[in-house]
Amino acid sequence: MLGLNRTSTSEFILLGFSAFSPQLLPVFFLLFLLMYLFTLLGNLLITATIRSERSLHTPMYLLLCALSVSEVLYTVAIIPRMLADLLSARRSIGLLACASQMFFSFTFGFTHSFLLTLMGYDLYVAICHPLRYNVLTSSWGCACLVGWSWAGGSAVGLVVTTAIFQLFCGSKEIQHFLCHMPPLLKLACGHNLPVVALGVGLVCITALLGCFLLVLLSYAFTVAAILKIPSAEGRHKAFSTCASHLIVVIVHYGFASVIYLKPKVPHSQEGDTLMATTYTVLTPFLSPIIFSLRNKELKIALKKTFLRKLDSSGP
Repeated sequence: MLGLNRTSTSEFILLGFSAFSPQLLPVFFLLFLLMYLFTLLGNLLITATIRSERSLHTPMYLLLCALSVSEVLYTVAIIPRMLADLLSARRSIGLLACASQMFFSFTFGFTHSFLLTLMGYDLYVAICHPLRYNVLTSSWGCACLVGWSWAGGSAVGLVVTTAIFQLFCGSKEIQHFLCHMPPLLKLACGHNLPVVALGVGLVCITALLGCFLLVLLSYAFTVAAILKIPSAEGRHKAFSTCASHLIVVIVHYGFASVIYLKPKVPHSQEGDTLMATTYTVLTPFLSPIIFSLRNKELKIALKKTFLRKLDSSGP
């Protein structure tokens, strides 16, 4: 990455869990490990099910598959390192590893937001323009939009990481359990720091708020169309179609706002660390549960796939 050779810092110390009692760290390790394994298993099972069931080869489920992949990669970029540090006496991370973690966490995090936005558009078309659905959301167009989502996430990750890692001047203690933008900006210096901090903040806020507003707009039109459905059963079915996506959006942006928009008042390090785990560990853990429990078609397909695996592994 650009600018990494300009800093005298060769490694950082992650202090996120240093404020907790040593007796609590194995408990955190076991809890986060179980949540991480469940996240991987849930998302990989969803991905495998969508791939194997031809009835799910529609834009909506292709987007869900891409969302599951981005969620797996996001957790892989963060949680294994966090788990290792929970059992380590010296929680150091090299400069390149720190920059890589920031790049990949931002890439997959913003890709996740872009994909949620596309899923909102897909639901809008399915409910508001059902007769034109196959024209407006073809599989090829969906694949192109997924590709652009990954490209957009990578661009944001590269811009943020490159900008921040040109500004260090020796301080190396990060008040977090991962290489995250706000605590890293506190270690930065130089006459360009205010401009860079403002620019990075604007890029992140513009991308996140833009996605959130587009999701809100799509749901405004979708809910208005649902309320016009004459039968109660039809309205219930339409709301059920939107429920899982809407819950994931609320969880995703709700926890993100807690992390990024919290008031700048003194907080304990323990409180900040636990708050950060809600977005990095809890949100990915909840997503496959929400989609598998709230989506009837996916639930049936998951059962068929699971039973098929059991039959094939039997005597």
